[in-house]
Amino acid sequence: MTAVALSDPVVGELRRILGEPYVLTGKADRLNRARVPAPFPVHRWAERMPDVVVMPASTEEVAEVVALANRLRIPVVPRDGGTGLTDGAVPLRGGILLDVKRINQIKEIDLVNRTCTVGTGINALKLNEVLAAHDLFYPDDPASYPCSLVGGRIGTSGWSLIGSRYGHTRDLVLSFDHVLPTGKVIHVGDGIGGKITKSSSGYQLKHLFMGHQGTLGVATEATLKLFPKPEAEFSPFWAFEDYDSAYRAVGALARAGVATFAAAVLFDEWKVDYLRRDDEAYIPQPSSVKALVCAALYGYDDEVRAGGRRLMRIARDLGARYLGDEISQGDWAARHDRYATPLHGRTRAGQVVPMSWHCEDASITYANLPAVRLAWHEIAAELRRTSDVFDDWGMFAYTNGSTGADYLTEIDIGIWERRLDDASWAAWVKAKRDLAAVALRHGGSISACHGSCREGEVDLVPEELGGGYDIMLAVKRELDPNNIMNPGKYLLDRAYS
Repeated sequence: MTAVALSDPVVGELRRILGEPYVLTGKADRLNRARVPAPFPVHRWAERMPDVVVMPASTEEVAEVVALANRLRIPVVPRDGGTGLTDGAVPLRGGILLDVKRINQIKEIDLVNRTCTVGTGINALKLNEVLAAHDLFYPDDPASYPCSLVGGRIGTSGWSLIGSRYGHTRDLVLSFDHVLPTGKVIHVGDGIGGKITKSSSGYQLKHLFMGHQGTLGVATEATLKLFPKPEAEFSPFWAFEDYDSAYRAVGALARAGVATFAAAVLFDEWKVDYLRRDDEAYIPQPSSVKALVCAALYGYDDEVRAGGRRLMRIARDLGARYLGDEISQGDWAARHDRYATPLHGRTRAGQVVPMSWHCEDASITYANLPAVRLAWHEIAAELRRTSDVFDDWGMFAYTNGSTGADYLTEIDIGIWERRLDDASWAAWVKAKRDLAAVALRHGGSISACHGSCREGEVDLVPEELGGGYDIMLAVKRELDPNNIMNPGKYLLDRAYS
């Protein structure tokens, strides 16, 4: 770990670059930026502390900080909203934590081309408040919508809950300015044009610099694709008495050919049990309900009405019971609130046990969802047999368009974080490795959106990528010769052995 003391000349140089108020060395400032919402080995917190926190306000300041760190071989970890679930923003080697929240300006709103250019420290909630005056919106809609930042979405190549209609982060971010590990600033997109979506001029570098979890630099300013603000929204919610019927319904809804279809999500019986027990936003259903399906349609009123009638007919024919307009609208509106489930717990012998939450986020084809579901729940059951630290909070699967490809498939595991010790953490790491192995055995990807940086799952990244992983090592070594950018992630230290 790099030792940066208050008297260290490095701190003085950082203060010269940024100004004294934006270089933080206090313990609380560093502790608050040492973790993410996913379950954390709190008994080993000190191993994941940055030595200093910096808060730049521009691309130029970021470039100066990174160039200084590269010259002195000091690790740099970019941090945006800190909402990630795979430790991408957690320092593993100390050094400088680079917090981008001050880079939050709206530089341009282009009403003709329907784009906007923003600092990557802004979040979609604040951005959409401004865009609403122009009847536009930016539809990158994660569960962490109110608090995740554009830069973090780029760093994880995030998944949008309404991506079946509008696409995901990789589709919605047109281009961005990016500070390389040497401090050099480049602009990446499709071609050099900041506002185009398709180019065949050379390599498509935009995607190389998305989803790298801060290991290849820092995105600082991005141009985003905008859409007309939907005139209408319909979010029907249905109950089913068995999982198989709900599973068939989700597939049929996705393939229905409805142009305004934005999403459908399938909750299994373990998830329904969890919602009954611990989710204050959930409207209780009879014990006969074993699965739930929610869909969402966005667009002009006449389109949404027609599409809604078609989906309602399909669901009814497959055994669904519609839960009514009030419940449907309320539950879909609460989709972002559920990001707070780490605050929930379970009651045991009259005692409320506060538990944190982890969701394994594989990308699985529709055909393989049932088999993956059963295998994952068996792994969760083994965890529960191992220790009362763990609980199975159920699974859900999200559509990605009208095909059977790329269902975001998550199992949520509750973890009694304060009771973690080395033995239970080792059991959890093994479980994550096992969950990832199931995804690979069924032709899926270990991660659809969060990334695969954590102990356990990361061990299988070279297996998933095959020969592509060697290319990944070569890119890392070429662009970051001193291994300063978020070292220790994705097993990329192998590039320097």
